[in-house]
Amino acid sequence: MQTHTELDVPAYLSVLPLFHEMRPAELERIAESAALKRFVRGEEVFRVGEPCEGFHVVVAGQVKLYALSHSGHEKVIELISPGNSFAEALMFTGKPYIVNAQTLSDSLVLTVKKQAVMDEIERDPRFSLRMLAGISRRLHGLVQDVEASALHSGIQRVIGYLLRDQSLEDVVPGQVATVQLPVSKATIASLLSLTPEYFSRVLRELEDGGLIAMDRRDIRILDVQGLSRYHLQ
Repeated sequence: MQTHTELDVPAYLSVLPLFHEMRPAELERIAESAALKRFVRGEEVFRVGEPCEGFHVVVAGQVKLYALSHSGHEKVIELISPGNSFAEALMFTGKPYIVNAQTLSDSLVLTVKKQAVMDEIERDPRFSLRMLAGISRRLHGLVQDVEASALHSGIQRVIGYLLRDQSLEDVVPGQVATVQLPVSKATIASLLSLTPEYFSRVLRELEDGGLIAMDRRDIRILDVQGLSRYHLQ
């Protein structure tokens, strides 16, 4: 994992969709406000109610956004992988965090200060358009997740998750695809609004049907087209 001294923050920012059109001087100003922090697995990046004074980018590791019910039940809202940002929209509301963020592994998280973002928007309004585009992409993804939870059966949600990175048009008959679960089955089950027991039961059903083969967190899709057809049943 990279350390504070090894990461060239301006260069790193320049490859992110939000910043890739910015000039070097602009990147340098943003980088000056940014703070890189190391988190151990299970550490909270922020909690509900804390002030939101910037947005964050996962440089290494993984972060989950989640909410807790009054009874203490956890609902995973989103999993943030390296190169992806979070809390951009909330930063503009002036309100505290409405969800929690916790690392799922040892992680490096880059935090960009709100004031630096506001300064760049004043200098170049096009920067705000890029931020809006990024926020819109996240919102679109969250809406799709809500639709899947509301309109799809549990087994359809599981299969949809397994096939999320597969292009069915490019699949060669007999080709085996491997999906590595990035987090625990319980975390993915929460993300899909399922119980861990149901999630495991669906995986066993798909394995018994000859569609997948499981080896801990590695899931081999033995019949991509067949799994897709099963998805539509």
